[in-house]
Amino acid sequence: MFSWARVPSGERWAKELFYRKAGYRYIAGVDEVGRGALAGPLVAAAVILPEDFDHPDLADSKTLSPSKRETLYEIIVKAALAWAVGEVSPEEIDALGVLQASLLAMSRAVTGLSSTPELLLVDGRFPIPGWRGPQKAVVDGDALCASVAAASILAKVTRDRLMVSLNATYPAYGFAQHKGYGTREHLEALRMHGPCPIHRRTFRPVSDFFGS
Repeated sequence: MFSWARVPSGERWAKELFYRKAGYRYIAGVDEVGRGALAGPLVAAAVILPEDFDHPDLADSKTLSPSKRETLYEIIVKAALAWAVGEVSPEEIDALGVLQASLLAMSRAVTGLSSTPELLLVDGRFPIPGWRGPQKAVVDGDALCASVAAASILAKVTRDRLMVSLNATYPAYGFAQHKGYGTREHLEALRMHGPCPIHRRTFRPVSDFFGS
């Protein structure tokens, strides 16, 4: 049984280092993005980093500029022992609910890895259902575990690129700018044009267009 009391205090990526010292070599960090968006898919990533990998700019993707994320994306995919992404469509999100959809996206990312991890470090409060190997849910894992931070960057960049490409199909909504989140501009476009096929029908105010 592991105890967080044994985690070295103040050390960068201390929680992941703790598990490496416990003997785990192939650790996959897992994270997802897009839970709060009104449109577009959820995207998750799973990343197995080399034991000695670190980069001074590596951090939770939410704290990084778009250009910094793009740079780190290229560094991570070249250095990673294995990496994969998983997507869940707006239709699946509406059918499953956002929590189960996010866990499904993470499951798809993990099962897409070319190497089987010895341990999963999953961002958030919930483990991935159905995974038979060891795993730990880590609250704020993208700020505490290097591999989870790397996964957050891969997921964010992948989803942002996808939303930019979808902007060409649905130019009235400005997806390239807000990536499907509920900004003032997005809500105004929604009022003017109504939902498009990639909007999530169960998310307000999108759901208001469909009644009961």
